[in-house]
Amino acid sequence: MRLSRHIAASLEGSAGGIASALVTGDMGGIGKAEAQAMRDAGLAHLLSISGLHVSAVVGAVYILALRLLALSPALALRVRLPVLASASGALAGVGYTLLSGSQVPTIRSCVSALLVLAALAMGREALSMRLLAAAAFIVLLIWPESIVGASFQMSFAAVVVLIALGNAVPIRHWFSARDEALPFKALRSLSLILVTGVAIELALMPIGLYHFHRAGLYGSIANVVAIPLTTFLVMPLVGAALLFDIVGAGSPVWWLAGIAIDLLIGLARFIASRPGAVSMAPTMGGWQFLLFVTGGLWLGLWHGKARLWGLLPVASGFIGLLLLTPPDIVVSGDGRQVALIDGPGRRLVMLRDSSSDYVLDNLMEVAGVQSKPVLLAEWPGTRCNPDFCALMLERGGKARHILIARGRDIVPEDTLARACRGADLVIAGRRLPRSCRPTWLKADRNMLSRTGGVAIDLEHRTVHSVADAQGDHGWWRSPPLSYGVIAKAR
Repeated sequence: MRLSRHIAASLEGSAGGIASALVTGDMGGIGKAEAQAMRDAGLAHLLSISGLHVSAVVGAVYILALRLLALSPALALRVRLPVLASASGALAGVGYTLLSGSQVPTIRSCVSALLVLAALAMGREALSMRLLAAAAFIVLLIWPESIVGASFQMSFAAVVVLIALGNAVPIRHWFSARDEALPFKALRSLSLILVTGVAIELALMPIGLYHFHRAGLYGSIANVVAIPLTTFLVMPLVGAALLFDIVGAGSPVWWLAGIAIDLLIGLARFIASRPGAVSMAPTMGGWQFLLFVTGGLWLGLWHGKARLWGLLPVASGFIGLLLLTPPDIVVSGDGRQVALIDGPGRRLVMLRDSSSDYVLDNLMEVAGVQSKPVLLAEWPGTRCNPDFCALMLERGGKARHILIARGRDIVPEDTLARACRGADLVIAGRRLPRSCRPTWLKADRNMLSRTGGVAIDLEHRTVHSVADAQGDHGWWRSPPLSYGVIAKAR
């Protein structure tokens, strides 16, 4: 924390926040707009200390130690220098992991880096599927629950792509070392970064859509510039500035680091502002995600033409993704936030303005929309009074009459009962009396307290709740959706 405060005092604004994120893992100083731009540009992985950062530190120390130790003929002739360099890199990686707070992604990256160093010290292949499997085994042995998390899935999927591409015969032939001019070597290296970036972007897109309902489209292009900029300019400058601060001479280096970080932020803003930079999708089903995982693993683990069979489940998953439709209505767990998805325009219609960006972002992600929401009272065809809003939605060729509670004032029970009888669906953030009997569904506080938030499909008359995804455990039983709130359609 003291180190983060020191960095923030040396660099103001989001530049200081990004520098702190690279050194200590503290992302609290990054502005909201800059953080969103980094996510939309596909550069958010630069802010979370993981594989890129650990490998940069370990790799730099390894190469530096190897070069310096080679200056001593006595050591070079008597000791295997890769062993000493690997030990130096391992100490640097462990120290960086401890300094940055030892978060799970950082520890996972450190374990993988240590295995790579061990392979280098033993003269074995530094990066292979066996090495990746060993790293995954160690991580899952300690944190078995991480397998269902986006961090584990994205990081290991990215490395699978790297290894599979590196072992592919056409790639190895095209990017193998050869005697050519420096500009051609640089162009070949940049093309390798671009090809790798596109492949990783495609591999991570289903994972991003499954967990976050959004994925960047231009991340591979942005990373061609951002990864070298961060690895070879930003991180060395920040590290050098901290070293010079020991003797009070770090100000000029901090100035240079600030310029480099501003270039990174400018790149993120430019990419994020391009049309179509971010794609949104409604909630993906488990079977679609399983198709992507199966196809991706097949493509990564097999060799030769047999690996092309993995394209079949991947293609099936993309077809299922294109056929996804958002729910018609989304209700928060307390019933206060109700959002309708306008089918033709894919627009979010909100019952009330949300005071929480978190709630609004979640509703927009579930619906798979990006446009600014409109209020229900201003939506054409809606009739509202201080207590309720009534509207009609046509889905599947049938008109669905919907009644949504707005206030908490007492409503005469006979009036409420008549209104409920004329509605197919009633939604309320409070408990409604038994006399309120809609023809299909009553989603009031009594129901929502057991289901959590719900997504409602009017055409197929289905309801998906948060409780459905919780599973059955000793401390929790997912309640069946048959507690008298769903009535038979007339």
